[in-house]
Amino acid sequence: MNLVEIKKQAIQEINGVKSAVDLEKLRIKYLGRKGELTSVLRSLKDLSEKERKKAGKEANELKKEIEAVISGRKSEILEKELKTKERKIDVTVPGIKVLQGHLHPLTLISRKIEETFQSMGFKILEGPDIETEYYNFDALNIPKDHPARDAWDTFWLKTKNQKLLLRTHTSPMQIRFMEKNNPPFRIVVPGRCFRYEATDAFHSHTFYHLEGLMVDTNINIANFKAVIGEFLRKIFGRETEIRIKPSYFPFVEPGFEVDMRRPSGEWLEIMGAGMVHPNVFKAVGYVPSDWQGFAFGVGIDRIAMLKYKINDIRLLFSGDLKFLNQF
Repeated sequence: MNLVEIKKQAIQEINGVKSAVDLEKLRIKYLGRKGELTSVLRSLKDLSEKERKKAGKEANELKKEIEAVISGRKSEILEKELKTKERKIDVTVPGIKVLQGHLHPLTLISRKIEETFQSMGFKILEGPDIETEYYNFDALNIPKDHPARDAWDTFWLKTKNQKLLLRTHTSPMQIRFMEKNNPPFRIVVPGRCFRYEATDAFHSHTFYHLEGLMVDTNINIANFKAVIGEFLRKIFGRETEIRIKPSYFPFVEPGFEVDMRRPSGEWLEIMGAGMVHPNVFKAVGYVPSDWQGFAFGVGIDRIAMLKYKINDIRLLFSGDLKFLNQF
């Protein structure tokens, strides 16, 4: 079969094909390793040099022409098949549900906590993750030689001009806020904190902390108990019982711990708190005899673990979708 006959027959068959499968068969028939045109190209070696050049040029041009015809026909077939499929769509069949993202349990509990305190008139503040030694310790009645500093395992940062650190609690915002604002006020400060300690099921070097502060002329422990009781009951249910017992924290006097009764009947420490120490008021320029207030600190991670029955804090930072999709 010569090139003219191959061209005529190939174009006729290609234009008459109805499916992509049959079109591929024709491509192999003419352009495959054992195809019609390939056979012609292989037979050129038997021709003279002059005839070989002429026939080779014509064969290559024909090959390109057949490839173009096949490509055009393929587009036509695919377009037709697509339109056919669109016509066959059954609009009564339920669609595929779009997967939605899930809020992280820490985000969920943080929003609930913030909403709860806002409903009681508290303002939500944020503070820097990197703090100075003064705001993190000194102004909070924890001077350099105070043994209580050992309780805060600190990540210190090397700087030329001042001693910086990754904050160990959000309490420094007490000082930053009181330096620029006069009482009365009530604030809470949620945020990420850092401590140099081993990681296990209940401890992490990175965690989320909530600091609370309320200052006025006549604030007392009864006010604190009412506020914290309302907070815990909104998070864990109206039947939640709490109790207060003495404890020690350098920036409050007196200091106390708040316990919450578990469903099992056991008491669990939930936060540290107390009446703001006079030295803290002095550090921001307040006259201690004019003002009273309470402060408290609670781990947001701990609240989340209790609320959602999570038994390992490391799950909160694992990025495991099987875990996160439960919320």
